Amino acid sequence: MQIHTTTRTIETHDTREIIDITDHVARSIAAQGAGHCSLFVTHTTAALTTANLDPGTDLDMLDAFNELIPALNYRHPHDPAHAPDHILATLIGPSVTIPIRDGSLMLGTWQRVVLIECDGPRTRTLHVTTVMTEKDDLD
Repeated sequence: MQIHTTTRTIETHDTREIIDITDHVARSIAAQGAGHCSLFVTHTTAALTTANLDPGTDLDMLDAFNELIPALNYRHPHDPAHAPDHILATLIGPSVTIPIRDGSLMLGTWQRVVLIECDGPRTRTLHVTTVMTEKDDLD
């Protein structure tokens, strides 16, 4: 078994945006064979998931996310207006795990790995850990 971790930074440009990081992740896979890739973003106002990114789908997702978080009188001591950013990132989550086969991410036809920025623009840190077996045991 081989375990390899890389760290990448991702620059975001808008207050809320969805960034396709699939190619970043694919370049981080350390070996051929089978295993899994675990991604973790070390921020409380950013999240990771997989998504279909047909044109406009990212904007549809952002609109839907905005509707999920109600306008309340938040009590976040740092900045109450900032609380929805933390809540959205918590609902989506800071990590995702993707199987690897033959040295490639096992994503569906339309799946892309995405970082969801909830409070940008910022520099985000992404940790990518691959755990690979010595051979492809998925057959």
